[in-house]
Amino acid sequence: MKKELFKDIFLITLGTFINAIGWTLFLIPWKIVGGGLSGVGTMIYYVTGIPVGISYLIMNVILLYIAMKIIGKSFGFKTIFGIASSSFFITYLQNFFNSPILYDQFLSSVIGGILLGTGIGIVFLAGGSTGGTEIIVMIINKFRNVSPGRTMFLFDIIIIGSSYFIFRSFETIIYGYVTMAISSYAVDLVLEGGKSSVQLFIFSDKYGNIADEITKTLGRGVTLIQGTGWYTKENRNIILTIVRRRELPIVLKIIKKHDKNAFISMGSVAGVFGEGFDKLKI
Repeated sequence: MKKELFKDIFLITLGTFINAIGWTLFLIPWKIVGGGLSGVGTMIYYVTGIPVGISYLIMNVILLYIAMKIIGKSFGFKTIFGIASSSFFITYLQNFFNSPILYDQFLSSVIGGILLGTGIGIVFLAGGSTGGTEIIVMIINKFRNVSPGRTMFLFDIIIIGSSYFIFRSFETIIYGYVTMAISSYAVDLVLEGGKSSVQLFIFSDKYGNIADEITKTLGRGVTLIQGTGWYTKENRNIILTIVRRRELPIVLKIIKKHDKNAFISMGSVAGVFGEGFDKLKI
């Protein structure tokens, strides 16, 4: 157990460090807002001079406090550590890098996006989180059943678009959207090799608890299939669910929470059409 925890801490530290390099070396010097609270922190930095890592930490602490009041103390050590680690690395590295290391804004946005997505993907693999808009989504989900992925995507679009009022540059906005798209794709590559969605069959006696939490946390549909174990001749309920690849670590964490010995069959899905996924186009 300790070995696994140390491994997760190492991965979260590595992921937040890579993420911080993307911000401090490639994005912040070019005033590129890549979304999330770090993007908000970038705008605050150029208005007030407050380091991005400091404002990022303050905003997360406020959100954590509000979330604990609304949805309870459901935030684990990995989330708090991820927030603190991100804030530390961004603040530390920004002391040394105040000017662009590449004199090409587009290339900086591409490399920055790759580093951001790779870092976040590594953090997700360790079951961690860097907080930010994810906390806001959890608060919203307390009152409305919305798609976390779509909600965070909408927040990123709004945050990047609002940078126009600070920098007065449509070019900066475009670079921000380029960074967002590339970082999202990089996260996907890290988590599941670029496959779009995953289909899971979950065999567990705790099927009710697992199904309830998947529905409540992710807003994804869950289907119970009645089956019979041929060896034992016992009837069993099997969970069938399809989720986006970026949501897979959350689902696995939910399963492990309720049943460490659950049997899971997982397969990649080339295309998923319907509510919460893609629209069928002819």
